[in-house]
Amino acid sequence: MDLGILAFGGYLPQSRLQRAEISKMHGWYNPGLKGLAKGERTIANWDEDAITMAVEAARDCLTGLDRSEISAVFMASTSFPFDDRQNAGVVAEALNLKSQLMTLDLAASQRAGSSGLSVALQAASGAEEPILFAASEQRKTKAASPQEMTYGDGAAAVLVGKGDVVARFIGAHTVSADFVDHFRGAGHAYDYAWEERWLRDEGYLKIVPEAITAVLEKTGTAASDVTTFCFPAAMKRVASMLASKAGFADEAVADNLQATCGEAGAAHPVIMLVHALETARPGDKILVTGFGQGCDALIFEVTDAIEKLAPRTAVSGHLARRRADTNYARFLTVNGLVTVEEGIRAEVDKQTGLSTHYRNLDMAQRMIGGCCSECGTLQFPKSNVCVNPNCGAIGAQEDHAFADKKARLNSFTADRLTFSPDPPAYYGMIQFEDGGRLMADFTDVDPDQELAVGMPMKLMFRVKDYDRNRGFRRYFWKATPDNDDQASAPAEAAE
Repeated sequence: MDLGILAFGGYLPQSRLQRAEISKMHGWYNPGLKGLAKGERTIANWDEDAITMAVEAARDCLTGLDRSEISAVFMASTSFPFDDRQNAGVVAEALNLKSQLMTLDLAASQRAGSSGLSVALQAASGAEEPILFAASEQRKTKAASPQEMTYGDGAAAVLVGKGDVVARFIGAHTVSADFVDHFRGAGHAYDYAWEERWLRDEGYLKIVPEAITAVLEKTGTAASDVTTFCFPAAMKRVASMLASKAGFADEAVADNLQATCGEAGAAHPVIMLVHALETARPGDKILVTGFGQGCDALIFEVTDAIEKLAPRTAVSGHLARRRADTNYARFLTVNGLVTVEEGIRAEVDKQTGLSTHYRNLDMAQRMIGGCCSECGTLQFPKSNVCVNPNCGAIGAQEDHAFADKKARLNSFTADRLTFSPDPPAYYGMIQFEDGGRLMADFTDVDPDQELAVGMPMKLMFRVKDYDRNRGFRRYFWKATPDNDDQASAPAEAAE
């Protein structure tokens, strides 16, 4: 059986900060920013982080697939929310996967995404069940820095294993070199970057060609056979220079998504790979590279199975699911780059009892409710008594997953009195189409979009709140307008 990619998915936050707004704010201080002021970059919402974005990319990847067959979850990032807690384990919980599986975090280099993918493929070669690999990034940037312009937030996921693969793994090669173009020391919030010409001339143009040449020779692949070359760097023209050195056709150079997304760090090689697979045809050969203290180069060949893969949002769908954001002050605020007066309602100790947290994992992170075995009534949260007044059975509740169920909006409130990092706080009641209700917080509500009773809603895994005193994040599921399903929503007005 072939080894390779069985499925893929992606996720990009819907808010897109216009780079011109950053230039307007800081151009007086750093005139060089004006040359980077074109296009837009993805910015995570206040309740998003590397874990939540990885969950959404993985949900997209697993569209229509049996999750019970997954044997491991690997996750790569340099912006993990937790230094000492298995981040991949949180992802596995949110996906409601079996407990008998391996979870693994890969970090500490921009090459974590491509190296993690290589590790996942190596592990899958000796496993009977597939491995889910996700790469996700939300890096902090200093105000008025070039990185604030060029970075972006996002995630991608691939399911790798043996079988009817959509992209067969041809081979990989790694060059290791402690070439430090930038770094982030322990305890520091921001990257420290060195001069760009150094990175280009001594890094990209010397280290990357070595890895490309080696992988082509190792796999017996001719440069002319490479149809897509994914090089995840924000710097202009470097990808085309590398392609020219390697002998790739000009049209093989993939869009680095700098104009519409930004560079998503360790996740970007996987994001570009997923984006390439969306439009790939059987027989195409994709070479994806990852750079950071060396270079990884991996080659995949697209198979006929890609034409049978169920539709998914992937990267292109999330690029289309965008909202232009011109509020630079909001970006600074939700990322903690300015100190704002939050008011006395924010002065609440949000300590999480870890014993209570563990006992409620099924409800809080897996979104498991109940289904009455006597009458079939669904309810959330699960309880010992059926909520159906015509039933009332005791002890008849069976586990029932709600995370992927569609819902409709029953009621809503926009509250500016309660504290929210991004006011107003939206919340209300949603009704699941198969039964069951949830009083939920809402997220990703477009200020220009009017909520309406009956409109389609879906659930997304998000940060519920953040305990600043102890550095702990609690996660839960929030409701958001399902814009993909808006056409079928009734035109009712909220009362």
